[in-house]
Amino acid sequence: MNTKIFLWLVSIIVEIILIPQVIAQSPGNEEDKSEYNLFNPVPRESMRPLSADRPDATESPITVDAGHFQVELSFFDYAENDIDGGDFEAWTALDANIKIGLLHNVDLQFVFGLYSEETLDPDLGPGSTIDGFGDLQIRTKINLWGNDGGETAFGIMPFIKIPTDTALSNGKVEGGFIAMLGWDAGESWGLGFQAEADFVYDDADDSYDTEFLHTTVLGFDIAGPLGGYLEYVGVFSSDPGSAYRAILSGGVTYEVNENLLFDLGTQIGLTDSANDFQIFSGFTMRY
Repeated sequence: MNTKIFLWLVSIIVEIILIPQVIAQSPGNEEDKSEYNLFNPVPRESMRPLSADRPDATESPITVDAGHFQVELSFFDYAENDIDGGDFEAWTALDANIKIGLLHNVDLQFVFGLYSEETLDPDLGPGSTIDGFGDLQIRTKINLWGNDGGETAFGIMPFIKIPTDTALSNGKVEGGFIAMLGWDAGESWGLGFQAEADFVYDDADDSYDTEFLHTTVLGFDIAGPLGGYLEYVGVFSSDPGSAYRAILSGGVTYEVNENLLFDLGTQIGLTDSANDFQIFSGFTMRY
């Protein structure tokens, strides 16, 4: 069997087996925070534990408490890939996700990169490098259950990408939809699942394709404030000429306090179409 098809089938089978069991878990009794909003913040002593969307690709179904802010910032992100015609390298600095808690179960997010640099082939010199400010992505996360209690949590997140006038942008509006499921499966470990559909512009045929992303992540405590995760990411496209991308990811987190978390992660491509290697580090801070 083709390796790409095998990896895709294994991931789908795992999700088919586990997700119904997770959904069957009772969401439990949640604390009622419906009275709070952006202008009537949740008291600090009643805030839920810090939950970040980084460093793994699987988004958290937990929203930022109403009336509070959360900053998720990448110090750096480096990726490389051997492709036909040369080597590809990409550097990103200060990728940011600024979150605002609007309601007890809704937050608004602004995702953007302050600086990125992409080089098609370092051997070709400066002429093969483009850089600039990244596109702006606006997302709304809505938690449907499990925000403040229970073994499981589920959320959805529609988003839209607004292009910027830089060399890194394709100049097209794009968007998508994400569904996230979290499961506190044990005292010191948990599982997360994500299904995502992205509507992306295809310059080759001047139309939009649909990319489907699915992930499964295992998060676990290591020692004290140190945690870790292992994750599988799969991406396939409606474009007939696109190959399935399979990625293995892992990393560590360090909780400084209840409002500050540092992280370090890496991704390794399991198929030729994925980046060969990627490493990133950053932090999450809540106000």
